[in-house]
Amino acid sequence: MSTQTKTTKTIKTKAGSAGVVTKLPPKPLAFEVLDLVSKQRTKAKKVEILKEYEHDSLKAIFIWNFDESVISMLPPGDVPYFGDDNMETSTMSEKINEAVSAMKELGTNSVGVSDKLHTTIRVEYSKFYNFIKGGNDGLSILRRENIFINLLQGLHPLEAEILCLIKDKRLQDKYNITKDIVSEAYPDITWGGRS
Repeated sequence: MSTQTKTTKTIKTKAGSAGVVTKLPPKPLAFEVLDLVSKQRTKAKKVEILKEYEHDSLKAIFIWNFDESVISMLPPGDVPYFGDDNMETSTMSEKINEAVSAMKELGTNSVGVSDKLHTTIRVEYSKFYNFIKGGNDGLSILRRENIFINLLQGLHPLEAEILCLIKDKRLQDKYNITKDIVSEAYPDITWGGRS
């Protein structure tokens, strides 16, 4: 009888998690980790996944977004986008939304052949200091914005979207992650005193 109960519980657990990805590839993209954490129903599971995929780039994202002492030196709101011919203009948000829509139509987070041309937050996070107060204050406003736009254009669209969110401290608008969850997962982060 107890064996049958254990089997039933195992089956229910497996059925309950069917279709939910619980493992990511090695060196996952930031949006993959944030998306997986966001989908978890309990704080404990969110913390567990953040610990499993711990990386300094994730911590940098969370610090920029949640630490009130980190002041963005980029203008709030949409980021301008200039097409390859510099005649086509729109916003980076529009370009990101177009790319995300195309990926949804294909049923994948890959942007196809051009995926190989993209860099990642995991590689580029060391440049974040250029965009916050006290990081590289010698940059002119125009130079800082150009560096940011170039960085966004080199990233996978869903990675670029994360940067657009954190520069305005709006990561939680898309991802169900709080400062409390981050603090529990990464107790080594000291909040405050950065700018």
